[in-house]
Amino acid sequence: MPRQKSNLGRNWYAVHTYSGYEDAVARNLKQRIESLGMEDKIFNVIVPKEKKIKMKAGKRNVIEEKIYPGYVLVEMVVTDDSWYVVRNTPRVTGFVGAGTDPIPISNEEIGELQRRMGAEEPRHKIEFAVSDLVKITDGPFKDFDGKIAEIDEARGKIKVLVSMFGRDTPVELDYLQIKKV
Repeated sequence: MPRQKSNLGRNWYAVHTYSGYEDAVARNLKQRIESLGMEDKIFNVIVPKEKKIKMKAGKRNVIEEKIYPGYVLVEMVVTDDSWYVVRNTPRVTGFVGAGTDPIPISNEEIGELQRRMGAEEPRHKIEFAVSDLVKITDGPFKDFDGKIAEIDEARGKIKVLVSMFGRDTPVELDYLQIKKV
């Protein structure tokens, strides 16, 4: 089954795993590299994650979310034995590539991933515009409809005009507390 792999030098490869087992595969693979003395061929194993802001019970929480669920990235030189060590790690289903030939991930893609993983502060991703109609999904004004009057992207806050007592009242909300109508 194993045949001589083309030795393309040191590259990053994507390894497909059972979903939910990415961290376990990374730990297991690191132990295998050490116990089998593969440090000269397999250099790095990562589960790419980035910080995201989520709302839970009216509070903002920063969570780490996998960028590619079901994948682990491995920096290695592909030879018969290094390929075999990775491929035969429990819960690994295979390399991303054609047949048994892994395809390296481009340097641009790795650079972009490292930038996303290295971001200290999660960025506010506001996909609303002034005068959008929205429904408030959280907080004391939950289920009220309104219209966006102002967006403060730096703080992640949005001022929404809510019709109360026959007039528009501005309410400052977190952008996670609204959705487009």
